[in-house]
Formats: sequence, C-alpha cells, structure tokens
Amino acid sequence: MSYLIVKWLHILSSTVLFGTGLGTAYYMFFASRTRDPRVIASVFTYGVVADWLFTTTTIVFQPLSGWYMAHLAGIPLTTPWILWSTALYFLAGACWLPVVWLQLRMRDMARDALAESTPLPALYDRYLQIWVLLGIPAFLALVVVFYLMLAKPS
Repeated sequence: MSYLIVKWLHILSSTVLFGTGLGTAYYMFFASRTRDPRVIASVFTYGVVADWLFTTTTIVFQPLSGWYMAHLAGIPLTTPWILWSTALYFLAGACWLPVVWLQLRMRDMARDALAESTPLPALYDRYLQIWVLLGIPAFLALVVVFYLMLAKPS
C-alpha cells in the first residue's frame, strides 16, 4: 500500500477517533447534567455503541498505520516524536479503558433508576467525576499527539 493511502487512512482514522471521543463525551456529559435517567440511559446506550464501533476500531488502527508509515518513510520508531506520540497515545488509551467501564455502569444505573422510578444513586455522581477526570488527560494527550504528528519536531 502506498504511503499516501496509508497517510490518508491514518488521518481519517485519527479524525474519527478524536471526533467520536469528543462528541460522545459532550453528549454524555450534558445528558448527565439533566439528571434524567431516561435521557442518560438513551444517550449512554448510543455513546457506548459509538465507542465500540468507531473508537475501538480506530484505537487499533492508529498505531498500526502510524508505525507502518514510519517504516515506509524509513523513520526509526525510536525517533523522539514517535516515542512521545506512542507514549501519549497509550496514556490516552489507559484512560479510555476505565472510561468505557464507567460508561457501562452509568448507563446501567440510569436504566435501573428508570425501571424503578428512583433517582440516580450517589455512586453515579462519583463515577461521573472520575469519568471527567480521566477524560481530561486523554483529551490533552491526543491534542499533543496531533501536534507531534503534524510538526514532527526533532
């Protein structure tokens, strides 16, 4: 496969990864602010599906396509900007894994509250707080990775 095609797929994939992550986070956060279990259950259900369909596939594809482009271009994987990109990418992934677990639990709490006609449990608020705290470094790490991909500083 040519470098240009791999680069195009890599950029497209990174856009889907970043856009899906930011979009689902936005809707999930503001759905949570409503405190309405019906809204939360619905938004989180579709957000989790989006994460599995789009985020998971692009999370796998990104490093593979990036490393393959480096191979095609003859750039060693030990080049500092590639090492930093990889480390920050894995930091974002390490934040994302517990976020997915939290999203599933928060969705289930909203479904239970809806089924039982009760308010959300206090644990929901704690999970939301952790979810936000994990999202911040993941977001910032990917912003820096975007910079490193484009600038390729020496």
